[in-house]
Amino acid sequence: MIIKNSNPFEFLAGKRSDPIIEIYFQINHLKHLLRQGWPMRGIPEDKCESVGDHSFAVALLGMLIAKKYFPGLDMAKVIKMSLIHELGEIDGGDITPFDGIDKNEKHALEERGVRKIFADFPEGREYLELWLEFEENRSPEARFVKQIDKLEMAMQAAVYAKQYGKNLDEFIESAEEKIEDEKLMDLLNRLKEI
Repeated sequence: MIIKNSNPFEFLAGKRSDPIIEIYFQINHLKHLLRQGWPMRGIPEDKCESVGDHSFAVALLGMLIAKKYFPGLDMAKVIKMSLIHELGEIDGGDITPFDGIDKNEKHALEERGVRKIFADFPEGREYLELWLEFEENRSPEARFVKQIDKLEMAMQAAVYAKQYGKNLDEFIESAEEKIEDEKLMDLLNRLKEI
């Protein structure tokens, strides 16, 4: 697992602090955890996006697309879900399909991590439920954010392909397999024309 710095939560070991400070030290780790698929494809580690970068981009992209094409979605839920959808990677890391970890095992590992993050936070149950709703694809917002997650990955692949002259079509093809909505597929097709 490629990480720019150690998990800052380690600095709080044995200390009690305000739950918001504790959560921040945990989520700060996502700014240092690289999205593992990119260095595996030859993108220089010092140029790779972090999981935190990805979550921010998913939230912003989701907000823009939902506003324009999906006004019936709960915008606050879309943004919250986008921001927390990768929290399970704080403990488990950014697991790729090449890591040989079963989908159910990956989910269980990530769920334990999210439960740990919010265990002592007064509103923690709400965020855990939102994360589970996303994971289990239980709402229109969850289905939308899952597709935006893949669309953002494809867009990042297009950027890296241009910047580094790499063939990263496998990421676009992966997004094609997961995106179901016509409007989102249209955006992906437009991306392929670039």
